[in-house]
Amino acid sequence: MTRKDPHTPSIQVLARAFALLDELAAHQDPVALKDLSERTGLHPSTAHRILNDLAAGRLVDRPEAGSYRLGMRLLELGNLVKARLDVRDAALGPMRELHKLTHQPVNLSVRQGDEIVYIERTYSERSGMQVVRAVGGRAPLHLTSVGKLFLAHDDPQRVRSYATRTGLTGHTRNSLTDLISLERELARVRREALARDDEELELGVRCMAAGIYDDQGKLVAGLSVSAPADRLEESWLERVKETAAQISTALGHRIPATGEA
Repeated sequence: MTRKDPHTPSIQVLARAFALLDELAAHQDPVALKDLSERTGLHPSTAHRILNDLAAGRLVDRPEAGSYRLGMRLLELGNLVKARLDVRDAALGPMRELHKLTHQPVNLSVRQGDEIVYIERTYSERSGMQVVRAVGGRAPLHLTSVGKLFLAHDDPQRVRSYATRTGLTGHTRNSLTDLISLERELARVRREALARDDEELELGVRCMAAGIYDDQGKLVAGLSVSAPADRLEESWLERVKETAAQISTALGHRIPATGEA
C-alpha cells in the first residue's frame, strides 16, 4: 500500500488549487491559462474553473481575459501573518536547544543606533560564567560579535561615520580601536557569515554570533554564544549558524536555491 505524503492535501481540489498558486508564484508576469494547464497537468476546463473560484476570493487576479496572477488578498493575509511574527518568540525555542548543547549563555540581540541591545538570553548557573549584561543591557557595536554583524552590513562610509562618532573606544586590551583593524575584521565577518568577540568587550569572555534575517532578507537580530575564554568551542560554529538560520526561516526568510536569480 502506498503511503500518502502527509504534506499533500486530502481534498483533490485543494491540491490542484495549490499547484496553480505555486505556478503563479513562480512568475512575475501574468500567466496564460494554456501555460498553467500544461505546467500543472490540469485539463484547461478544470484549471479555468478553479482559477475562477480563486479569483472570486481575490486570491488570484485576472488582469485580462485568459491570463492570471496572484491576487492582493494573498498580500493582505501575508501581512497579517508577518505582523504576528516576533523575533523573540521565534528564537526562544531554538535558543534553549542551543543552550542544551553548549551549556553556555545564548543571547539574542538587536541593533539600536550605535549599540546592540540584549533582548533575550538563556543561561544556567553551571556555565561557570557570570552574566554581566542582563536583558535590556547595551554594548558598543564594534566590541561585540553581534554588533560586528550589523557593521559588516553597513557600507564603508557608514562604518567610517560610526568610527568618527564613537571614537572606537575600547574596553580591554583586545578591543579594536582603530578603523583599519575594524575594517579588516568586518571583511572577515562578511566572508565567514559569522562574527567573534575575542575578549574585546570583557576580559575572560569570548563570543561567536550569526545573523538572523527576516522575509525581506534584512538583518534584524543576532544570535550569539558567550563563554569563558577557555571554554568556547570551535565545534559550536556550525550549530550557531544552523540555529540562526532556523530562526530566520521562522521569520519568513528564504535562502535562494543555487542558480536562482
